[in-house]
Amino acid sequence: MEKETILRCSAVTKNFKSEAGDGELKILQGVNLDVKQAEIAAIVGSSGSGKSTLLHILGGLDRPTSGDVFWHGESIYKHKPDRLAELRNQNVGFVFQFHHLLPEFTAIENVMMPALIKEVKFSEAENRAEELLERFGMKERLHHRPSQLSGGEQQRVSMARALTNHPSIILADEPTGNLDEKNTDTILSLLLQLREIENVAIVLITHEEEIAAKCDTRYTLQNGVLEGSETVL
Repeated sequence: MEKETILRCSAVTKNFKSEAGDGELKILQGVNLDVKQAEIAAIVGSSGSGKSTLLHILGGLDRPTSGDVFWHGESIYKHKPDRLAELRNQNVGFVFQFHHLLPEFTAIENVMMPALIKEVKFSEAENRAEELLERFGMKERLHHRPSQLSGGEQQRVSMARALTNHPSIILADEPTGNLDEKNTDTILSLLLQLREIENVAIVLITHEEEIAAKCDTRYTLQNGVLEGSETVL
């Protein structure tokens, strides 16, 4: 059975005005990308190649200059900002290199936040957050604030938060870029397990070839062009 296309990026371009104000910088040039259910796709490229810009556009955080992005076949940029934010909360989980955890809240409170924004019952949000944190080996750290957690632990909390609302896709921007080798291996292993546990697709931005080699498909972003997919597994 053909798997559903969860995310489609069609002819996306992104330009920025140059600092001198005398022209435009072409960051993305006609990018096309399809990601299917439970697929893990790696996008590699050098620093400044536009990987993070592309991820933000795929996640509805930034608008393309031209082109479109579709979630489950629906164009996302036809919506007003409030509706787009609602769709993003329901469909997409984000994991970043820097965790963006709220420092005044505990681990379990941080993980609950997307569900509470969605107006899920408090008890249901709490149960889901506890389940996820236990799955990521954080059972003893539920009530610790980010400042009391190691970098690897903070990234696990970030991953749990990304899964809170049962998204169909996770967008991960260099999620191991700020970790040592041991924590990198742990986080990568957990990310790869998500497909089996949650049936979730993952787009993983990385500059590390050894990480990309463990994904299903590999793309290279170079000079604003996303070069053809290469099946890894």
